[in-house]
Order: sequence, then structure tokens, then C-alpha cells
Amino acid sequence: MAAGRAPATPMCEVIFVARLTGKQAADYFRRCFGAVDGLWCMKVEERYGFEVALDVDRAVWEVFPKIQARKLKELTGLGNGLEALKEAYTTKLELEDYEFVVEDLPGGGFSITLSECPWHGVMLRSGRGHLSGRVGSTICPTEYGVWAAEFGPGITWEQDSRICEGDQTCTIRFKPA
Repeated sequence: MAAGRAPATPMCEVIFVARLTGKQAADYFRRCFGAVDGLWCMKVEERYGFEVALDVDRAVWEVFPKIQARKLKELTGLGNGLEALKEAYTTKLELEDYEFVVEDLPGGGFSITLSECPWHGVMLRSGRGHLSGRVGSTICPTEYGVWAAEFGPGITWEQDSRICEGDQTCTIRFKPA
């Protein structure tokens, strides 16, 4: 065994046992995830302009939520349907440090009210708050539609407020079609 190296064990075990707490590892990956999402988009914008970068970002978010949803299904054993979607999507929000409240809707489905959006916060801190509404009104609807579709046909979504457009909260509803 080389000096400074942990014994050959699964990577997660090495991180959690030998070097980082679970919270530290989660914070590390959350920071890297956020950085790479913003960095690649800014580099595309530098070369090709904001509209192309936003279009490429939208295309990425047509695929990335599928990966997230499918991985959470695999890890948790969740199936399809509104309850499974609620469990998976709120898990995603918790992992990404959103501030939110979930409420069941009469007639089925649920609403999520976000009181803080980390992505909007990043846009503000980076001096790009003036673009946050454009990004949010493009990316968020793309993401919500993909999440709904990943949990079965017959799930619809709607959103009637966005923090990035000046509202106090983002409110999203997932419900039966």
C-alpha cells in the first residue's frame, strides 16, 4: 500500500471512512455539480453567444433529469406513479439544497413550493441575475416535463410562479392528466 492511500475498497467507503464525513462528501459533490453546470454553459456562451448556450443547456436538461430519475429509482426501488415521483423528486431537491414544502392536492397529485432556489442564487452571486429569468423559464419547464414523463404516462405538471422572474416562490404541481 502506497503512503497516504487507503486500502483498496469501494470508492464511497474510502471517502466516507478514511477522509470525509457523509456531509462533507455530499457538499463536495454538490459544489462540483453546480460548478460544472455553470462553467460549461459560460464557456459555450463565450464562444457562441447566450442564445446558443441556452439552447444547448435546454438540450442537456432534456436528458439529465432522465439520468437523475432513473438512478433514484434504481437506488430506492421506486416504480412509477405520482407517489414515486413525489418521493424521488423531493429527494433530488433535498440533495441539491433547495428549501421547499410539499403538499398533497385534492384529486391526486402534489405541489412543491420552493422558497429558495440554489441555481437562482448562483446567478445572482455571479452577477448574472438579469439572465436568471430567461434560464429558469427555459430549463425548469424542460426539467419538470422530463421528470413527469419518467414516472409514467398520465402525469402532467404546471407552474405558476418563479423566483427567477421576481416571485417570492416557485410553485410546481404534478397531477394526474
